[in-house]
Amino acid sequence: MPPRFAHRGLMLDVCRHYVPIDYIYKFIDLLAMNKMNVFHWHLTDDQGWRIEIKKYPKLTEIGSKREKTLVDYYYVNYPQVFDGEEHEGYYTQEQIKDVVAYAASKYINVVPEIEMPGHALAALASYPELSFDSTQTYKVSPTWGVFEQVFCPSETTFKFFEGVMDEVVELFPSEYIHIGGDECPKTAWKNSAFCQQLIRQLGLKDDVTPSKVDGVKHSKEDKLQSYFVTRMEKYLNDKGRNIIGWDEILEGGLAPNATVMSWRGVEGGLNAAKAGHNAIMTPMPYAYLDFYQEDPAIAPTTIGGYTTLKKTYSYNPAPDDADELVKKHVIGMQGNIWREYMKNSDRTDYQAFPRAMAIAETGWTLDANIMAGRD
Repeated sequence: MPPRFAHRGLMLDVCRHYVPIDYIYKFIDLLAMNKMNVFHWHLTDDQGWRIEIKKYPKLTEIGSKREKTLVDYYYVNYPQVFDGEEHEGYYTQEQIKDVVAYAASKYINVVPEIEMPGHALAALASYPELSFDSTQTYKVSPTWGVFEQVFCPSETTFKFFEGVMDEVVELFPSEYIHIGGDECPKTAWKNSAFCQQLIRQLGLKDDVTPSKVDGVKHSKEDKLQSYFVTRMEKYLNDKGRNIIGWDEILEGGLAPNATVMSWRGVEGGLNAAKAGHNAIMTPMPYAYLDFYQEDPAIAPTTIGGYTTLKKTYSYNPAPDDADELVKKHVIGMQGNIWREYMKNSDRTDYQAFPRAMAIAETGWTLDANIMAGRD
């Protein structure tokens, strides 16, 4: 009998803390052992750019390094304390080719993620002209969170991403390229004369009535993000690829062929599916493997949250009583390993397992066959 879902994956964040290449191979082995078939490789973020792009060498010369890293819990620990140690690392294109080939030998597809238009600081530190103020000095972030410094939706930025994607598609044969799309504050866009002129030029306006997709009134700046995502989608579609984005890509209008990765809950994925778009379910309360899985008083520090193995195993991405469009368009489930507090492979393994095994089982086995296990 074939697996229940086509997409059964884990995301590994290598930006907050670089992962040595040897562990990447071990991680792929763990995926294969648990009958998962997608390795989602989160390669760019505010805290580091981890993929070699030959057209833009500063991305790794500058963007792969930060001067220090926050220690202890970042909401509580004020004033913030840092380790004072430089953190760096990236993967060469030859290393990436070898990883992709190894994964393929295990029947695993590698989906790269290149973040846009937010989570931009590592790129802006490397190429300030991608920002709203090229005279400003940007730094690869030593701490976590969501930052106001985002990409300017200029022709310079689009040409940059087209150049990046030209190399990415040569390295990754995956049908899907993940373009991020999450946590992009619109403050800079609202305050930018350039963006406001572009908004007028494109005829974008604030919603008067709620969107039919998600029931929310979206701003003209939300629609500018939709323009950004749709433009990059078209570029990748022309190269025979499709995009995946976090569920914020629903805001302001969903790109025509996009797959939504639903992380802020289940509604984003369900709304996308009902609108005829494929969705991958990875809701934070069930699938964020950086959350505590035991008593926080005795567990190592992590980002927060609390998700037990039982809770992860209780989640059903497409229940039997779901809308038929949901059953058709929910194509899988994924766990996410955000590594703000995972400095080594042992800690990563501790956070990921055994909860990742529950996600793998949910993705593989018909729901009726595992109800007893959920009870």
